[in-house]
Amino acid sequence: MVELAIPDPSVVLLVGAAGAGKSTFAARHFPPGAVLSSDALREAIAGDAADQAATRPAFVALHRALDRRLALGRLVVVDATNLTATARRTIRRIAARRGIPVVAIALDLPEAFIRERNAARLGRQVPDAVVTRHLRLLATAMAREELAAEGYVRLVHLRDPDDLDRLTVRLVPSPNVATVDGPGPAGDGP
Repeated sequence: MVELAIPDPSVVLLVGAAGAGKSTFAARHFPPGAVLSSDALREAIAGDAADQAATRPAFVALHRALDRRLALGRLVVVDATNLTATARRTIRRIAARRGIPVVAIALDLPEAFIRERNAARLGRQVPDAVVTRHLRLLATAMAREELAAEGYVRLVHLRDPDDLDRLTVRLVPSPNVATVDGPGPAGDGP
């Protein structure tokens, strides 16, 4: 087993193609209340996690919830593809404004593994052309070392599907992180 120490609070930015296992990774390693999922927000807004017309309002909601959780000094796991520099920059800016560190975990797994996982998704398969585009975006970002240059407190690059099973996450309290506004009166927090 390989242990990954994650500061708490922090933003954990999952990066990877559709079907790479980001949601499974988040569910396995983090408390459910810490995970902000773009798919779950699309589902809540439009009744369909795959409805791309709901993407903009889903990310508005995700960014608001991210900011609010960080203001309360909470851990946040962003479960979205996060394949573009712009998407990652927006999240990093929100975290920086709140003085919270960002950890990036790139699920840069073999194409065959990702396509097999996508094909096994019941009722939620992403079109092959979209997966191909995602894989290309991630390969470009990794080749250009974009993520390495973005200033994460930690960048974890997972290349082997077995790493998903070997890895354990340990949340390490970060007492020096000040919240911008606290949870309010005792018992009034989330």
